[in-house]
Order: sequence, then C-alpha cells, then structure tokens
Amino acid sequence: MNDPQQYVVIGGGLAGLASAVWLAEAGKQVTLLERRGRLGGRTHALEVPALHDIPDNGQHVIASGYDHLFRYLTSIGTREFVRFPHQGVLRWPGGRTTIMGIKGIRALRSLLGAHPDAGPADRARAALATIRMGWQCLRQPADLADLTTDQWFRRLGMPETAREALWDWLALGIAAEPVRQESAKVFADVLATGIRLGLEHRQPVSIGYPTTDLDTLFVTGAERVFEQRGVRVRYRAVARRIRIENGIVTGVTLDDGELVPADAVVCAVPNSYLGGLLDDLPEHDEIYSAADKLGFTPIVSTNLYLDRPLGTEGAMEALIGGADIIDQVFDRQRMHGRGTEHGWLYCLTTSGAYEQIHKPSHEVVDEQMELLRRYYPAAKDAKVLHAQVVPMPRATFSQVVGTDGLRPGQRTSVPTLVIAGDWTRTDWSATMESAAQSAARAVDLLLDLPTPRVAATTQRAGRSDYSRSARGRGSRK
Repeated sequence: MNDPQQYVVIGGGLAGLASAVWLAEAGKQVTLLERRGRLGGRTHALEVPALHDIPDNGQHVIASGYDHLFRYLTSIGTREFVRFPHQGVLRWPGGRTTIMGIKGIRALRSLLGAHPDAGPADRARAALATIRMGWQCLRQPADLADLTTDQWFRRLGMPETAREALWDWLALGIAAEPVRQESAKVFADVLATGIRLGLEHRQPVSIGYPTTDLDTLFVTGAERVFEQRGVRVRYRAVARRIRIENGIVTGVTLDDGELVPADAVVCAVPNSYLGGLLDDLPEHDEIYSAADKLGFTPIVSTNLYLDRPLGTEGAMEALIGGADIIDQVFDRQRMHGRGTEHGWLYCLTTSGAYEQIHKPSHEVVDEQMELLRRYYPAAKDAKVLHAQVVPMPRATFSQVVGTDGLRPGQRTSVPTLVIAGDWTRTDWSATMESAAQSAARAVDLLLDLPTPRVAATTQRAGRSDYSRSARGRGSRK
C-alpha cells in the first residue's frame, strides 16, 4: 500500500499555512479548508476603508529564537521582512526613557539595572534573583506550576525596580496575562527555551518586528507556494467532522454535508473551534475538555492616526508603570518607512485587556490618548485624525495557574490524524513560533508514516500521547 495520497489541512491560520506549505514541499497533494474568505487566521492585515490604508489587525513582535517561524518565512520567501533592532526603549510617565541593550554587556546591564532609579543595592539583589530565576527555569521546583508569576518573583527576591522595568512586563508580554494570575511555569518554560536557544545560537534571544504588513509577511508568499505546488484552497469551507473508519481517516465532512476525501488530516484550528471535529477520535472527550479549560485571553489593538509625531526614540517602546497590563507603542513610520499623508500612525497593543475588551471604541480611543499624553509630551495637543480599535476577545488561549499540562500533543491515537495550533504542546507559550513548531511536529508525524495499514496497526497498539500523559496526571486539576 502506498503512503497517504490526499492530505487535508483544516484551518488557514499560521499553523495551517505552515502545515500545508511543508506538506506541499514534500510533494504531497494538499487541500486546505478555511472557514472564512481569507487566509491568515489571527495574523492578517486589516484595512481602514475610509483611508484605504492597511494598519494590520494588531502589531506582532518576533523573537530571534523562533526557528520554526523562520523556517516557514524562508519557505514562502519573506524572511527578509523581519528586522532586529540593536536596542529597546522603555518609557516612563512624563517622557523619561531608558535604552535597553540586547547584546553583550549592554544586555547584562539591562537585566540588572534597566530602571533609572535602581541603586547599587537593587542591582545586586536583581543579579542574585536573576541567577536564581535562570537556575529554577532549567531545574524547576516541584511546586512551580502552582505559583503565579507574581508569587514566584517574590520568592526569588526580585526587587520592585527590576520587576517594574523588565520582568513584569516581559511576563505579561509572553503570556498575555496579569502576573497575579499568570502561571509561573509558563513563564519559566519560555525562559528556559530562550536560555537553551541562546546557548545553541551563541547569542541572546532578541526581539524584532516585521517591516511589512502581516498579509505580505505570512500569507501572500504561502499563496504563491500553493499556486506553484498545486495546493487547493477552499474558502468558506466549514469543517464539521473528521471521519475515521477502522482507525484510518477517510475524509472531512463539511457543514453542507459534503465529504472531502482524505487519507490524512492536519486539524489546525484554535481551541475555540474544535468542538465536533474530533468526535470519531477515541480520546476526543479528553482533548475537548483540555481545549475548554484553556479558555481565552483578550488583547486590544488600537490604530491611531495623529496630526503630529509623538517623538518616539525607537520603533517599538514599552510603557512602564501600568497596573496589571502591558502597553506597547509601535511607530509604524519607523517600522515600515511609511508616509504620513493620512497622519502619523501609531499602534498600541494592550495584553490581558480584560476591562478594555468590553468598552466601546470611542472610550478605548480616549483612554489610549490619555495614556499617550502621560508618556509623550508631544501628545499633549495631538489630535486624532482617524482611529481603529481591534478587539480580540479570544486572541490567545489562557495561561493562568492550573493550565499546566492541559495542552495536548500533536499525535493522536489515529496516526493519520494530527493536531496543530499554538494551543497544542510546544516549547513556547501562545506565540507564532508555537503555531509554527506545532505544524512542524504534526507534518513530521505524517511524513514518518510507513503506510496507512501499518499506521492503523499502530493505532490499535495504544492510545495517543495525550491520553497517556493525562492518565499519568490522574485527576489533578
């Protein structure tokens, strides 16, 4: 019997795009099913119709350790559109700034003394706490999964100046949750991955940004690959159920009753859209339960077109001193080299936006302008020429205390069915790299299959990786 001939990918977000691209590169016949009329999922450009301008649905940042994401960008020919600045900017109320180095000795100074008011004693305490943190990331305490990031920082003895200037907002940015409810293990796992990658690459992990819109970065290159390699994309194709017979995938049923034939399927949908798709899978109840328990975290992005520049010192600046949220300001003129015929465009991103997500757009705009005036003296008399608020109530899966161990692996008990998405088990939190890494693992599992008949035999030998790990955890919540 030959290898699977018909590969179906469900979901046109980053995990689905990467899966389809890499299967096509391997010479497979691929059909991509997307429930909406466009590709990109949560990473797409968003037009302002009144201006015919594209400010994106929310600014994305990229870490230098995102190896799988860079593999994807290389596959679709857009790796050149990511830039890594040599320094970062922290901004305090009143306009005071601190320049953070991200390489060599300057990076070390940033770790220990980024706060302008940090004295020698604070720096010494920060040094000791940072060493303890690094050690505990690699040799994690048994109770770390039961701690919030705030509790962990306090136990480490991290001084408030170091937390305010660096660690609190870094933790918020990684997990998009307030540190008082964010899981310390999530943060520690990501730091551990960063440490290992830094040692592997012999340089610290740094933060960069796209120099083009998100469609150009993630989608248009994939569409070129699809056209070149014969990938069939079906838009507004809502998948309802993956059909499994005798331990082998046979097809995907759509909402209109059509059965799309499939010998193998990559299910690359967010945890919020999983319901019903896996009903034929023996362990579907466990995966559905995990998907529900992971929940959601809101993010709000605000695109502000102003009548004057803010006087930023960097393309992206972190606003320090907020309460339980992280605010970042992105200067799109610096990032994209764009003109100002519509005004100066600034994108503000608020993670863990539990209060903001329910407010009307005009209130969000007023709040964001008040915020800018606190931090940028030049914003005092600035006028808003146009504004666009992009609320994303289900921007990422939630990473609070109690969610450790819930994320299922990519393998299922049916070898010809794999799961992908940033919410599945990877080395990262809810990031683009997590989505790309999950796709790489899912595709490898399919490409390693000997034949469908052997795969079915493997299925009868035992349950999925997720099921085994779930049984090992017992009933722990």
